[in-house]
Amino acid sequence: MSGEDVFSVLFIDDDADILDVFRRMAERSGEMSLDTAKSAEEGFELLEKNPYDAIIVDYDLPEINGIQFLKILRSRKDITPVIFFTGAGREHTAIEALNNGANYYLKKCDDPPHLQYKQLVTMVQSSVEGNYLGRSVGTARKIIEDMARLMSDPAFVIDNEGTVIAWNEALEKLVGVPASLMVGRKDLCYAEAFFGLKRKTLPDLVLVTDDEIKRQKYMLISRAKNGPVVAVTRGRKPDGKEWTIWTKATPLFDGRGRFIAAAGIIRDVTTTFSDVVIPEDSAAAPAQPGGAPAPSLQPAGGLMDKILGKAGTAYRDGLVLMTRDRNYAGAIAEFDKALGIDENLPHVWSDRGICLRESGDTTAALKSCIRAVELAPENVECLFTLGETLETIGLSNKSDKYLESAVQVFSMVRDLSPNTIDVWNHLGTCHKALGNHDEAVTCAKRVKDISLKGMDTPVPRKRTEYL
Repeated sequence: MSGEDVFSVLFIDDDADILDVFRRMAERSGEMSLDTAKSAEEGFELLEKNPYDAIIVDYDLPEINGIQFLKILRSRKDITPVIFFTGAGREHTAIEALNNGANYYLKKCDDPPHLQYKQLVTMVQSSVEGNYLGRSVGTARKIIEDMARLMSDPAFVIDNEGTVIAWNEALEKLVGVPASLMVGRKDLCYAEAFFGLKRKTLPDLVLVTDDEIKRQKYMLISRAKNGPVVAVTRGRKPDGKEWTIWTKATPLFDGRGRFIAAAGIIRDVTTTFSDVVIPEDSAAAPAQPGGAPAPSLQPAGGLMDKILGKAGTAYRDGLVLMTRDRNYAGAIAEFDKALGIDENLPHVWSDRGICLRESGDTTAALKSCIRAVELAPENVECLFTLGETLETIGLSNKSDKYLESAVQVFSMVRDLSPNTIDVWNHLGTCHKALGNHDEAVTCAKRVKDISLKGMDTPVPRKRTEYL
């Protein structure tokens, strides 16, 4: 420390106003000696010149974001405590930050700056005293509990022995079960809130194989390289109603790489998937433009056609008809040829859904988009197309059910691609139509922020590889 009870802190944020406000509060309080940087590069330059007791870093930074900064810092064997201090819409970064060596996570919110400043001082003090995630089981649990509490999505956490250690307010509202009845429960008792019986939840299965997860009646399984797994299953709420549950489970490790807990984010996707999630043992034939099932899609030439790229050729021909000629019926016919050769092509199902939607057959379009998502549950393009289709149906029919489903899907896309302006625009449109004024304003502010910082990451399109 630079003086008695004075912490030397590096604050990295590209918002000059935030840096100025917190610098002045630090000067007045005398609790922190604050150096500031507007980018990760500036931060590293200061770190080469000065030692710091702690680092406060935002996620949205130019060129190198906060997570990337943290990874580089830890790869250099620098164990300086790091507090993530980031804005709304970034709650999903909490787990990634902690798993990459962050010590605390604080969400920027509407609280007065002096209150958030006090929270940051407390976090700095705790981390400087050596209570890092992984050094103390009690401290690790406290950090995890705080992380779950701050997340806007319904979430819970179980430790490595299967005991609930966090159950946040959003989850209380979703299932109607208070945290006081759940924290400390074990032996799968907590699963009754989701399934009406004792059954393994996805966080219980986060370290097992996908085949084992399938045996536990989960569908649409997708696993990221760094450990998180996503899956969909059916359950029963405490009020007896059946529902479809989307879960993302993430393993949590301490500083030595030991598994200490698993966090689960829960979403109710009943209205999105209830009619179209296809059981594992059923056929998945595409619908014709008129809505009737297509003839069986048996591979026309089997493996040889795949090797010769005939599916790709049919897809490209369909794209030409779709984008150049707006001949949607012809494009659908070509897409069906591609799927007849290989039905496991999510991008073909997705673009097929767009053509059906443009042709006015939204029911068939929705089924085609769902098939794409079934094949690629975390593919941004497929999820985005599904969200657009649900939004189109919701707006044209003035249906809150479909608009709420669109919000669910666009929220998944936002979590995967948080700096995509199109996603925030669609979320804003849906919230406005649903009468959610505050949420619509938040989306508009986020669009403005991304635009001003030049950080837009458009939805990637598979078709660009073919055209």
